[in-house]
Amino acid sequence: MLDYSLVFTLLFSAVLVLGVITRFYLTSRQIRHVARHRDNVPAAFAATIALPSHQKAADYTIAKARLGMLETAFGTALLLGWTLLGGLDALNQALLASFLANYGSLLPQLALLAAFGVISGLLDLPFTLYSTFRLEERFGFNKMTLKLWLADLVKSTLVGAVIGLPIVTLILWLMGSAGSLWWLWAWAVWMGFNLLALVLFPTVIAPLFNKFKPLDDEALKARVTALMQRCGFAAKGLFVMDGSKRSAHANAYFTGFGAAKRVVFYDTLLKQLNPGEVDAVLAHELGHFKHKHIIKRIVSMFAMSLVGFALLGWLSSQVWFYTGLGVQPNLAGANDALALLLFLLVVPLFSFFISPVFAQFSRKHEFEADAYAISQTDGKDLQSALLKLYQDNASTLTPDPLFVKFYYSHPPASERLGRITPLVESTAP
Repeated sequence: MLDYSLVFTLLFSAVLVLGVITRFYLTSRQIRHVARHRDNVPAAFAATIALPSHQKAADYTIAKARLGMLETAFGTALLLGWTLLGGLDALNQALLASFLANYGSLLPQLALLAAFGVISGLLDLPFTLYSTFRLEERFGFNKMTLKLWLADLVKSTLVGAVIGLPIVTLILWLMGSAGSLWWLWAWAVWMGFNLLALVLFPTVIAPLFNKFKPLDDEALKARVTALMQRCGFAAKGLFVMDGSKRSAHANAYFTGFGAAKRVVFYDTLLKQLNPGEVDAVLAHELGHFKHKHIIKRIVSMFAMSLVGFALLGWLSSQVWFYTGLGVQPNLAGANDALALLLFLLVVPLFSFFISPVFAQFSRKHEFEADAYAISQTDGKDLQSALLKLYQDNASTLTPDPLFVKFYYSHPPASERLGRITPLVESTAP
């Protein structure tokens, strides 16, 4: 008789090893490729990007890649520790044996999820601290103090608990009480929560971490308002966010959903770009709405999460799913929290290999948004804005092509500007 538990253990192990090898191979390629081109600015950028800036971007990219390799190795060891080496099983058994087990089935399950989250968060802290206060500091990007970092940690933990615990509790209750189609009800709850979050984030959650003030540059406000009217776009307001208190990186984004949409500019962006360039960056973001990229992403999220919940609904009833990952299911109690945690641990291993497909769609959307921006603003402003952002954010001009296919949601500078240049020339008077 076929031992499904052993088969799943072997499959899990094979995918884990293959994934680690692939990640290390891709990152090694990226490091070698960037280092090989470190001392020469690509010809297309020689007139606009100074060699020291190019070298800084190369060094920053390599430093982040090396840290990423350490995180991959640590994450792999941690995953093995939680699964096949018995970490999650031991934690579950310890909680079941404690007094919490006397308070019904939901409380120990919530305790398991909370304990797992706290332990995982604590184990990730060294990498977060190093990235913020050593790596980002080294390259002049970090503006956070330890006090602000701690305040963010406390706030994000509290927000996560206030928002996450009720949702998780409801999903666990549905898993235990809604019958064989619980996963369909849980999916509906999860989607409703995500849509609600899109509405609440700009006005309730984001202000807990950053200050937002109305854009007070009247000339720029007039330009931006005219652009949005020309594009048929309405927003609740134009805001400037104090991103500089945490990082020197610059950005602009739309947030919210429906009538709650807002346009948010980082203060660092407004310092780095002139009004025409700000117009072009905003037009690019409007292009995403014009091409319905946001709606497409939401629909894709709906579809993928539906498949995910359906798969979880099936796996949670299979004993080999638990035992194949080193966990003994509870014989006299619920296993819903265990199933949820194991699913969240395992799915990224398999989804990694289809990530190039999603990255390709994302890059395609960026090209379409660029084309729309050029049709609504001066394409040369978009070119100069992107060059400034690539330079100020220390984005390498010479990434490895295969690494790009797996990891880049935005096109690299050479490919992106290479597409933009003919469009700009075709629209020139």
